[in-house]
Amino acid sequence: MPPTFDELAALIRARFPDFSPQFQAGAAYLLNFPDEVAVSSMRKVAQGAKVQPAALVRLSQTLGFPGWNELRELFVARLRTRPEPLSSKARALVKGGSREALATNMGAAQQHNLAATLAQSGGRIPDAARLLKKASHVHIAGFRSCYPIAFSLLYGYRLFRSTVSLVSGEAGTLEMQLRSIAKGHATVVVSFAPYSREAARVAEAAKEQGSRLIAITDSAVAPIALNADQVLLFSHESPSFFPSLVAASAIAESLVAHLLALEGEDAVRQLSDAEKALHEKGSYVG
Repeated sequence: MPPTFDELAALIRARFPDFSPQFQAGAAYLLNFPDEVAVSSMRKVAQGAKVQPAALVRLSQTLGFPGWNELRELFVARLRTRPEPLSSKARALVKGGSREALATNMGAAQQHNLAATLAQSGGRIPDAARLLKKASHVHIAGFRSCYPIAFSLLYGYRLFRSTVSLVSGEAGTLEMQLRSIAKGHATVVVSFAPYSREAARVAEAAKEQGSRLIAITDSAVAPIALNADQVLLFSHESPSFFPSLVAASAIAESLVAHLLALEGEDAVRQLSDAEKALHEKGSYVG
């Protein structure tokens, strides 16, 4: 029986591919909505997960617990260490539909996403940064709408570290680029549902070739997260037609800040040299 929520999450991720469809649905809900599990009845959790309550009991036992109540205690203990959730007023604003209130609703959604992401992943960002610092080379990948997140992380990191590269797959060269991933490296993959095939392929190649893997994603059971060494979850709720990437950008920016702090004075010197070179070569308007 896992003694902590983090160990439970790791166990679920490791065993997720072998679960039945009912167990997968239940396990995904547990990791994606841990706050709801802590404060809701088993019947309500089952409704949210679209499974029978009995399936949650069997899942609990499969994971080593005597029953549902013992498993739920880990979620309750986790919530005690978390900040209070956003007010119901903010949630109502996010769900509002009037065009006049759209700007306000968008702002409320982004504030919610940032707060939820910080609560869920803020404590893991320093660990992810330390993992990247130890790697001899870092590969970063994000496709379609996630490309700006990946590129932002690359751009900031390259200002003080040269051994960082972007896995972009342009002109059908993804498999060629993946061959450069090796043991001792670290790979960062950004993706959210529906998960791009390219992102899943990068994550798969990273693990096959001995690289450490960091997933920046929206679910602990996302394809890129199941075998990841670190999972940084972000919330992307939005009243718009497209998910918000504000929180994902915040994770990338925070990672760069932590990495610079870890690298210390040497990174500051490299950053200073890069900044000087950009100005001297006319990269900016005078």
